[in-house]
Amino acid sequence: MPISQVPFAGISNPVDFRNIVINGDMQIAQRATSKANVGFEYATIDRWQTVNGSLGSWTQSQSTDVPSGYSFANSLKMDCTTADATPASGDELYIRQLFEGQNLQYLKKGTANALALTASFWVKSTKTGTFILELVDNNNSRSISKSYTVSASNTWEFKTITYPGDTTGTFTNDNGQSLNLNFWIATGSGQSSGTLQTSWGTTVTANRAVGQVNIADSTSNDWLITGVQLEAGEQASGFETLPIDVNLGRCLRYFYQIQGNATTNTTLGIGFSNSGTTNQSYLKFPNTMRTTPTITGSSGLQVTDGNSYTINYTSVAVNSGDKNNMNVEITVASGLTVFRGGSAQLSGSTASYLALSSEL
Repeated sequence: MPISQVPFAGISNPVDFRNIVINGDMQIAQRATSKANVGFEYATIDRWQTVNGSLGSWTQSQSTDVPSGYSFANSLKMDCTTADATPASGDELYIRQLFEGQNLQYLKKGTANALALTASFWVKSTKTGTFILELVDNNNSRSISKSYTVSASNTWEFKTITYPGDTTGTFTNDNGQSLNLNFWIATGSGQSSGTLQTSWGTTVTANRAVGQVNIADSTSNDWLITGVQLEAGEQASGFETLPIDVNLGRCLRYFYQIQGNATTNTTLGIGFSNSGTTNQSYLKFPNTMRTTPTITGSSGLQVTDGNSYTINYTSVAVNSGDKNNMNVEITVASGLTVFRGGSAQLSGSTASYLALSSEL
């Protein structure tokens, strides 16, 4: 029995995790609250990836512009800063979330009992017209696209879209990428010159985003979204609001960023210098991550060695680790003493950080 169907005796309206989307209310933004010139990346709001294939320049932000009278405090905003009125054939721009196959087995995809999926969300756009919301089965190269209409400029509108169950192609029961939810914003003719694929079938590039308006045609344009829910069934239910600690915990499975603060150094982990230029420090993750993460750091990453600080690190890497913890190896130019105890730290600056990623 899937989580969304487990009964809760004596509890009224329990949280049942019916929403497949994580952070659909745009509440968590570990990386940044604003980023200019977003490309193909996780730029700001957790779990939401931007795919910008040379279609204008955009600033993405965690906005406080939200539908009035509802529970939302944040939205994801895309603001056009360099227009592209005539996209090349292969140009594309969409926002997406990727899902693990092991979380989707209850949908019974690829069987005669495959469940329908319903997406619901709030959207606001300066440009009206037809927009495309696409589901992609990454395991079997299958997809389906549905359109929705933005009717009024600069007005929050609520949308629901239902997709039939797919009786072909099962999702892999593992922690890999199985399903994509793609919100198209603009596209070239390469993705829109065919016939919109409104039923499940083998993905045809030309059929993915037929009819999509080009919101990149003016720097006056922006596009906002919040309250995104994807659930089993043919009807949308009310948005499933989670406590912030639960929402953050779900995001930490995929990304964990330790941020420096403006007043004091932030200790990352205790360790020792294993050479004159490298330090290993132990770091325990707050949540089990999807896979052993990759690691990146900023210029504020530093090593302590007794009372001496070596600030200008040259690289940071995973020496050993798994989904729960790791030994972080920081390389510096010189000055460390072999086998002397020390620690990895972030300097007293909000610009310093250490980031661990196991994104799909």
